[in-house]
Amino acid sequence: MTKPISLAPSAIKEQFNWRDYLEMTKPKVVALMLLTVLVGMCLAVPGALPLAPLVFGLIGIAMMAGSAAAFNHLIDRRIDAVMARTYNRPLAKGRVSASRATIFAIGLGAIGFSLLYYLVNPLTAWLTFASLIGYALIYTAYLKRATSQNIVIGGLAGAMPPLLGWCAMTNELHGNALLLVMIIYTWTPPHFWALAIHRKAEYAKVDIPMLPVTHGVEFTKTSILLYTLLLAVACLLPVIVGMCGPLYLVGSTLLSCGFIYKAWLLKYHDKPGMAMGVFKFSIYHLMLLFIVLLADHYLMEYLQ
Repeated sequence: MTKPISLAPSAIKEQFNWRDYLEMTKPKVVALMLLTVLVGMCLAVPGALPLAPLVFGLIGIAMMAGSAAAFNHLIDRRIDAVMARTYNRPLAKGRVSASRATIFAIGLGAIGFSLLYYLVNPLTAWLTFASLIGYALIYTAYLKRATSQNIVIGGLAGAMPPLLGWCAMTNELHGNALLLVMIIYTWTPPHFWALAIHRKAEYAKVDIPMLPVTHGVEFTKTSILLYTLLLAVACLLPVIVGMCGPLYLVGSTLLSCGFIYKAWLLKYHDKPGMAMGVFKFSIYHLMLLFIVLLADHYLMEYLQ
């Protein structure tokens, strides 16, 4: 009687599943990032957007962002396997091998870079590549493990998307685009530190020097509160330079007050789950802020 054929566990784990590769690109994070790219595009030029840089710009930037996320999965696979938040990721679980993940990340990034370079403009391609290197290598491979200020120093890479969108439309750097970068750069520390408070024990277990691990939870709460105040100022800069109108002023002020209030509660009236609540609120804050920014832009155009 013929014995049934059985596959080795490793062979079963490495069977191709497109969902694993999609997960490595962090699609939810990329989707929020693309919103800020789109807003940067819309604010860069009046009226309708030219189709080619719009379509190929979004696709190319999304592919390179997905590549950076895949490199993040690859570099962090060992600590991901230990942390409750990330233990089920494809590389941590062995569903995707390191070699396949490397090929996927390089291929995705190369295609995205080519699209931007040849179908959008070289400036956008190189800036996006610099952002990829900043996040995947400088932050993930070095800063994340080297200093408690990792997210402050490395946050610039993640703040680039509005500038990338602006450059895709205009092929030039502009001060207004840098203001949008400043907003995201200032938003990033309180966003990640809230998560770090919630996951403090896990970061300590894998020797990642996040701020709550190195300086304590209370110090981190104070830092979050102070950064929300700084963020409120940064959000007003587009109004001060005449880039935005009253709709954005009202919307951004309400959102800033909400973030400050959440940070105040976390600092002085903390309770279980509140840090994670601040983290989730910060995501909605950024998403709604850029939606209001976009609505204000087209309202101002309509009224002119």
